[in-house]
Parts: sequence; structure tokens; C-alpha cells
Amino acid sequence: MVRIRYTAWDGTQTVRLDPDRVFDALADLLSRTDDLRQALDWLLREGLDMDGVRVMGLDEALERLREAIRSRERDLNLDHALDEPRKRLDEILARERETLDEGIEGDADGTLAREKKALLDDLPADLAGAMERLARDYRFEDEEAERAFRELMESLDDVRSVEDFRRAEGDRFRGPRDLDFREAADLVREIAALRDLERRLASGDLPGLDMDVVRRMLGEDVARDLERLGQVMLLLQGAGYLREREGRVELSARGVRRIGALALRDIYDALVRDRPGGHPSGARGPGEPRHDRTRRWEQGDALDVALVPTLLKALTRWGGTPVSIEPRDFEVRETDQAATTSTVLLLDMSWSMSWEGRFAAAKKVALALESLVRTRFPRDYFGIVGFYTRAVELRARDLPEATWNVGDPFTNLQDGLRLAGRMLAKHPSRNQHVIVVTDGQPTAYFHRGRLHCEWPLSYGGVSLRASAETLREVERVTRRGITINTFMLDDSPGLRAFVERMTRINRGRALYSRPDRLGEYLLVDYLGRKRKRI
Repeated sequence: MVRIRYTAWDGTQTVRLDPDRVFDALADLLSRTDDLRQALDWLLREGLDMDGVRVMGLDEALERLREAIRSRERDLNLDHALDEPRKRLDEILARERETLDEGIEGDADGTLAREKKALLDDLPADLAGAMERLARDYRFEDEEAERAFRELMESLDDVRSVEDFRRAEGDRFRGPRDLDFREAADLVREIAALRDLERRLASGDLPGLDMDVVRRMLGEDVARDLERLGQVMLLLQGAGYLREREGRVELSARGVRRIGALALRDIYDALVRDRPGGHPSGARGPGEPRHDRTRRWEQGDALDVALVPTLLKALTRWGGTPVSIEPRDFEVRETDQAATTSTVLLLDMSWSMSWEGRFAAAKKVALALESLVRTRFPRDYFGIVGFYTRAVELRARDLPEATWNVGDPFTNLQDGLRLAGRMLAKHPSRNQHVIVVTDGQPTAYFHRGRLHCEWPLSYGGVSLRASAETLREVERVTRRGITINTFMLDDSPGLRAFVERMTRINRGRALYSRPDRLGEYLLVDYLGRKRKRI
């Protein structure tokens, strides 16, 4: 018989980090930055909280360390730290002077004795300096004094370190407790060890930490948590979420997929069933039965019978056996009909998208939609284009670390639409869509193969030529049967006016959305084009 014994958690039991949960925490931090290394640094600094078990981060450990230093400064003082070795040296010198006063053999006129006394009177004021001068330049006449001095010299390093430390930092240690020489020497070593730990924790140098020192100085709980943090990188690499290439840590394909799945989950969690704005697709495609909903069969329906509800209706009507089933008893499963679509998401990557978390929200939506299409609609095509002064195609693996472009502040929606059109031409479908996420009107365009950039006529005004060339591209896209749906992250009059002109040409949809609601709107819009309940 197997027996399991449960005991109360006291904080000492071993906690194994779950790589999935650790990566989820990293993914959340990565949504705030375009730099994986920075997200990892934040993770180590903030620590982890999983299932109620807290793993302290570097910042918390650093604060504990600094408090350990502050507590010593509050409690201790070094005013009398050198009294004991200073007293011993004074006694040694007094004994030596007595011997010199008695006379030195062979020194009939006392010249040598006077020279030696002069040297003793001229010793440096600092204790370590006096000891070093005696060791280098003086030969004792008194054997007992010489023996005592050799013993004192064994503590020269400690004397020097305490003296230097008191000179540099003695004013900070003004506590009520006086330290003797040995205690002061130990304090100097402790502070040196704590300062070394402080430097390593501040720089994130986990491999360089001496855990024995951490245990002695900060306690077992801090050492245990720092050891766990030191395992994070190896844990994520072992789970296949991260990989190291040419000395640089990067996301693996599995890591990118999980970030997309997490983004999709977060957006789904925010949705409500009765959210308005969805719309059905008129095109029919392969059906997907819904086992959670049934309805009464009607003439012309496919006979996808829900057996249990059908039998229940027949038994309720008949009330006995054998069961007699009539056409009115049949219950069939409701079915979602899916239309195959080809979609390109256009992400504004101009500098203004860095405001109010706009680009972080747009990037999260792109990851979520890519994950949705890959997992639930694998026959669909979903592409991503980023546009700033120019337009570039973005791969799913590049998205987690994509960011707005500071060096190219202009907005070239025309080039984005042209690139989206070329991508959709390679993936023909009856339903072709372009989703534009932007916070500004066009300020750049191509004409006869040459790039032009123009600032708006005034603050919030219009870039006339850029707007005109972009609308011509909208017309070309419309003639190809591509629908453009625009999600605006700014409600300025200039942007609204431009987008209204786009929608009149294309007959697509335009919607203003806040960054924190963008995912919900976009997901409903995409699924609304994919599904119709019948």
C-alpha cells in the first residue's frame, strides 16, 4: 500500500520551476519591450509568483542586502576599533625605550641609542604606517619587545584594512555598540563581501555569486531563490522556448508559437458573448458541428442527428418502449460554416505608435491572429506587413521583438497596401481582406518609383499628395475585390476624414478603438467573416 503524508508548507521544501509558467511570465514582460534580453532581465529582477509560491527577484534580494548593510551602520561604531593593537604597540615601544635608556653594548657615547630613540619618536601617526616603518627600518634591542612586535605584525593586514575602512566610511557607522579590533576586522570583511554581492546582483551576474556567502550574509531563503533564478535560462532553453545562436539568446519557433497562443488566450478572455460588431460571411465552406447546441430538424437540413436529444424528445412524447421516433422528434447539431479567407494585417510602425501602448497592443493582436489562423484555420492565409516610411513583410518569428521605427517617422500606407496586394495575389481566395491598424494619416508615398515624404500642412492637418496617392492605391486594391477594414487608434479629425474617404471608395469598415480593446474588436471582426451559425 502506498501512503502519502502531507505536511504544512514551511518554505524549505524544494520548488521545481515549471518552464511553461516561467515562459508565460517572460511573454508578458516581452509585450512591454522589443528586446528579449531586456525582458529576461526584467524577469530576473521582478522574480516569479507561481501558484502562491514566490521566488524573489534580484531587486528584492538587492534590497535585503542593502538593508543588511544599513542595519550594521545603525548598530555599530568603529571609534575604538584600533585601541587594542595601538595599546600593544605602545607597550612594545615603551619596553624598547627602557632598554635604550639602560644603554646599548658597544655604544659608549650613546650615539646609537639617541638615533634609535629619534626613529621611534618619528614614526607615522597611522598605526599600519608605524608598524611598516618599524619592520623595515628598525632593529629591536629588547628581545621581548622584538618577539611581541613579530606577533603584532601578523595582524598588519587587518590593521591596515580596519584603518583604511574607518578613514573612508567610519562616519557612516554611528551605532551604540563599540566594536573591538577582531570584530571590526570581521565587519570589514563582511562589508566587502556584501559590496561584492551588491555589484553582482545589480549587474545580474547570477553565475558569479558565491552561494555560501549569500547563505551566510543573507540567509538560506535568499540563496535558495537566487539559485532558482539562476536556473531560468537553462530551464527555458531545455524546454525549447529559447535558443542561443552566435552568443545571442533568441526565441525559438516554439517560443514564438506559445507567445501567439498566450496573446490569443488573453484576447479571448476579454471577449463577451454578446459583443456587438460581428458579421456573417456570405460564402460557404467546410462545416464544423457544434456539439453544445442543437435545434429541431427542418426539411432540407442535413441529417446530422443529435441522438440523445432526439431520443429524449421521443421518450417524452411516447413514454414507453419500443420507442417510436417521428420526424418532429429529430434534433440536429448546429453547424458553423467557415469561409476560406486570405488576410493581410497592416501594422503602422511609425514613431507615434509608441504612445499609449499602441504598438504593443497591435503586436499582441498580430501574434494572436497568426496563432488563431495557424491552429484553427490552417487553410487560410494570414500575412503581416509593417509600414513606416517604407513597408516590410513581417514573419511570425520576428513579431515578438518587432518595434516602432524611430529613424523613419513617416507613414507610408500606400506602400503597405501595394505590398499587401502582392502577397494576396500569391494566395488567391474568394474572400480577400486587408486589416489596417494605424494612428495617423499618410505622410509618405512612391511616385514613379521614387520615395517622397511630406509633413502635414499643419498640426493635425493633411499631407495632400501622400493622401491622394494612397487613395489611388485604395482604388486599385478595390478593383481586385480586396476589402479594407481600418482600425484607428487615434480619433483626430484629420485621420477620421481620411479613413472615411477610404471606406467610401472600398466599402470596407472603419472603427475607432482604444489600444486596450483593439484585440477584442479585431478578433470579433475576423471570426465574424469566418463563421455563420445555421
